Amino acid sequence: MKPHTALLFVLGLAMVSPVYAADRKDMMEDRAEARYDASKDSAKHDYEMAKDNCKKMSGNAKDVCMKDAKAAYVGATSQAKADEKSTKNQAEADEDKMKANYKAAKERCDSLSGQAKDACVNEAKQKYYQ
Repeated sequence: MKPHTALLFVLGLAMVSPVYAADRKDMMEDRAEARYDASKDSAKHDYEMAKDNCKKMSGNAKDVCMKDAKAAYVGATSQAKADEKSTKNQAEADEDKMKANYKAAKERCDSLSGQAKDACVNEAKQKYYQ
């Protein structure tokens, strides 16, 4: 690779990385919310189907069926909510780790000077999405 081509490549990565870093956590949270909404919708659909099946029964069997359907619905929605929170917490933890690792890498670069330091800082930015 020619030197000017390599420089353009590095500059291109540097321009892309900050956008990625800024949106990474938001993207993970958006996906978590979308999965939560889909799981909630699926649970509601399953609940409605189960209730329809219960309506064909009578007496105590119907009551038990309705309670079982409700229990399954509550369990599914609770699990979906827990999964969403877990994903959001993981996104926050990942972001915190990236920031801390970037600061440590940048500190290691301080012992260098000139182009070597610039290259070291750019590498740290790319590696830790800063």
